[in-house]
Amino acid sequence: MKYRDMAAFKTAAEKVFTADKSGNLTLSDADALRKQFIDELVFNAAFNGLDEIRDASRWLVRKAAEDSGIRLASIQGFYDERAQGKHLDVCVPAVNIRGMSYDVARALVAAANATNAGAFIFEIARSEMGYTFQRPDEYAVVMLAAAIREGFTGPLFVQGDHFQVKTARYAKDPDGEMNDLNDLIREAVAAGFYNIDVDASTLVDLSKDTVDEQQELNCRLTAEFTKIIRDEEPKGVTVSVGGEIGEVGGKNSTLEELEAYLNGYRDHLKTLDKSAKGISKISIQTGTSHGGVPLPDGTVADVALDLQVLSDLSRESRESYGLAGAVQHGASTLPAEAFNQLTKNGACEVHLATEFQNVVYEHPRFPRDLRERIYKWLRDNCEADRKPDMTDAQFYYKTRKKGWGPYREEVWQIPGRESIRATLVEKFQFLFEELGAASTKDAVEAAVDAPSTLPKMPKALREAFKG
Repeated sequence: MKYRDMAAFKTAAEKVFTADKSGNLTLSDADALRKQFIDELVFNAAFNGLDEIRDASRWLVRKAAEDSGIRLASIQGFYDERAQGKHLDVCVPAVNIRGMSYDVARALVAAANATNAGAFIFEIARSEMGYTFQRPDEYAVVMLAAAIREGFTGPLFVQGDHFQVKTARYAKDPDGEMNDLNDLIREAVAAGFYNIDVDASTLVDLSKDTVDEQQELNCRLTAEFTKIIRDEEPKGVTVSVGGEIGEVGGKNSTLEELEAYLNGYRDHLKTLDKSAKGISKISIQTGTSHGGVPLPDGTVADVALDLQVLSDLSRESRESYGLAGAVQHGASTLPAEAFNQLTKNGACEVHLATEFQNVVYEHPRFPRDLRERIYKWLRDNCEADRKPDMTDAQFYYKTRKKGWGPYREEVWQIPGRESIRATLVEKFQFLFEELGAASTKDAVEAAVDAPSTLPKMPKALREAFKG
């Protein structure tokens, strides 16, 4: 239900929170919160059109999370230990959640609870924020609500994935593109995104004569983004920053590119701030592509994954540069037997998105009429994305990620989502086991600092509860 005024919202909240005379709130009934109110709270946090109710809902989710022992955190401490040779049998899954976000997040947390996992990341890319209609503050709150609902405790990692420089925009208006990305970084850090992957690899120029020259702009801009992040991070938090040397879907990365990038990046960062902490990991290209390559019948082509590239570059980044290792992108559509190989070949993190989107769209409990309405919307609004030789199956496969935003409230409430969630839990549990992320909860909690970063209580909420 959507609350229509602050009075009704206060009446509901008073059943779960206790206020002192100054209007400060404390969670007083955790069971009531988990059984019903958190579902209402997060729905209003995402969809209520009244700013004061939406903002109050988001703040109460954050407050309830902290009172329940859940804090947004940076995975930096865990990755620092990995750089020293610990946790080498762990590849951290980072999952992009585009649609049916609360239930998908609940499934991921339920799988983590079942496998005693602490090393996992919720993430969303700059592009995904646009077509899924999820800004950082809302996204972080939904992930926290899912953790509350499933009874999780401990550090929770939310990540900005592919905070990417748009090549065409940068060519026309470099200052404008940089300002937009800097604003996004500030917004994300304020929302609790204490893990951010910046991506200027789109500006690598392979026409240059030397690898150093090819990577130069990538190095400089990544250093500038890192400086912005360090200036914005709250006291006690070291945001885990990732860099990238090759755009996913392009040519495979090389050791020479890795060295040119990391040396150049470090030189630029020292010029900006000698004391600034650098990146913790490096994304490389090993032969995968985001979402996979759909065949005319809608199935996905096999991937030529170069595990030797992954192994060599991950080891070099750790041993010579003190990073956690290399990050594997575009992996959710890999065959099941490949995930264990990522861990064995040194990947510190793997990014997963499309396969879980596929599970939702293709699940027998996903309403057929809703899927057809989404596909009609794609035909009406995304025809520019259709290549001349694309079949309908290929077109829907490549574009249906853009259908989440326009239908997100309806998708959030579909009947049968419990069955979809159960299917996702099984898949996430499999991944935790294969990637070595199971049984990492104690190690994560020992390695990671998670200070309180609760934002200021909204004025309207405080006034409503003031004695």
